Amino acid sequence: MSKRMIKGFVLTLGAVALLTGTAGATPSTTYWTPAVSDVQPYGVWHLGIDNYFTLGTKAGETGDLPTDVGITVGVLPYEKILLEVGIDIMEPSTDPIMFNAKLGTPEGSLFEGSPALNIGIFNVGTDTKDAATDGDGRTDYNIIDLIVGKTLPANLGRLHIGVYSGNDKLLVDKNGEKDSTGFMIGYDKGFLSAKDDKGEYNKWIFAADYASGMNAIGAGGFGIYHYFTRDISLLTGPVWFNEPVAAIGNADIKWVWTTQLDINF
Repeated sequence: MSKRMIKGFVLTLGAVALLTGTAGATPSTTYWTPAVSDVQPYGVWHLGIDNYFTLGTKAGETGDLPTDVGITVGVLPYEKILLEVGIDIMEPSTDPIMFNAKLGTPEGSLFEGSPALNIGIFNVGTDTKDAATDGDGRTDYNIIDLIVGKTLPANLGRLHIGVYSGNDKLLVDKNGEKDSTGFMIGYDKGFLSAKDDKGEYNKWIFAADYASGMNAIGAGGFGIYHYFTRDISLLTGPVWFNEPVAAIGNADIKWVWTTQLDINF
C-alpha cells in the first residue's frame, strides 16, 4: 500500500501545504484529507503517529496499512501569513519518506470576515522512476491542493472546501485511467471547553472529511478527537475508500479504523 497512501502528506522545499492547529493529524488533515484551513504556528513542532488497521478480518485475509510517523513545523514568523513544512515516514514501505508543505492566511487576515485561504502540496515521494525501469514503483504523487475555510455562524463549527490535482501517472482508477483531479470537503466542531494558562480550548472535536476520485486518495471518514491537554490529542474513527485499496500482503480493503496521536511542542 506504500504506493497508494494518501496519509503520507509531504513537503517539498519552496512548495506549500498545511498542518492543523485545531484538529491536527499528521501532518495536516481534518481527518483523512488536508481539507482544513489551519497552518502550524511559527516555531511550533508537531508530531503525529497515525495507524490504520482492519477490523473483523482473519489473519491472512487482508493486511493493515503502513503506520505514518510525521513531523511538521511552522517556519514563517508572521500572524497574517503562515508556512509549514513537514516530512513523513511510513513503515513498512519500500520508499517510506514523503514530504509536504503549506502556505496559508488565517480567517480575517485579508479583511474583516475574510475566509482562510491555503495552498499546499502533499505526497511528494522520493521515487520518481517507473516500475518498468527500477522494478519498484514511483511515489511522486505531488498533489497540489487549494482550500478555503470559514467558521459557520451560530457556533456551528467550521467548513473547509477545496480542489486537488496530482500526478496523472499515479492518480488513476482501477483500470489505469487517469483520475488525477477532484474536490475535498472537511468539517470540524468543538465541544466541552476547558481552560489552561493560555486560555480556552475544546476537549472534544468532531471531524469529518471526504476526497472525491476513484484513485489512491479517494476516501472519507469521521471521528472524534479527545484533547488530554491543549497540545496532546487522540483521534479515532473509521475511513471508507471510494475504491478498495491494496494493503500489506494483500488487497481489496474497503475500510479501516484509524487512531491518530498528535503532539505539539
